[in-house]
Amino acid sequence: MSEKHSEIAELLRPTVESLGLDLLGIEYLPAPGGATLRLYIDVPAGEGAGDARVVTIEDCESVSREVSAQLDVADPISGNYTLEVSSPGLDRPLFGAAQFARFIGEQAKVGLKLPQDGRRRLQGRILRVEGGNVVFELDGSEFTAAVDNIDKARLVPDWAALGLAPNKYSPSNKGKPAPKPGNGSNGKQPSNKPAAGKPHAE
Repeated sequence: MSEKHSEIAELLRPTVESLGLDLLGIEYLPAPGGATLRLYIDVPAGEGAGDARVVTIEDCESVSREVSAQLDVADPISGNYTLEVSSPGLDRPLFGAAQFARFIGEQAKVGLKLPQDGRRRLQGRILRVEGGNVVFELDGSEFTAAVDNIDKARLVPDWAALGLAPNKYSPSNKGKPAPKPGNGSNGKQPSNKPAAGKPHAE
């Protein structure tokens, strides 16, 4: 996470926590005509187990309102941008060593800032966290990446184990990707699609 990302995250974290939620991390995506500031929020660890509380659309909207007002006052970003607030989804992004440690044993897809051992991208199982490093199982060997050198990382859900993979024997499913959970009425956690957004201009 860059210094700017850290500055914005630390600015907004108390506001998100005051609403009973955790700020997992942020993404700042510059683009011609206006950037996107995306916040990922979750329920505090321990509250999301089983059928307990999950992030709702209302949570995202509440955070969007409060954070937008705070950004208008603090004004940490120059130029036009759009604020988006999202739940992490099953393919949740990972920010920092503590979040990697929380999901030891899971598969993760990782992009590196600087090439390492000829790689800029990798997918492997999270084995352990050692100080500022994350150790992955990659092609039967261990691969160690510094947290500071990780640009982006996401969990890779086992869609088959979740019962969400298509039936490979069904002709109607030929060539179709595995379905992903959405914001249906089944009471499950929303996907990582933006749930609330607000344009901001200088």
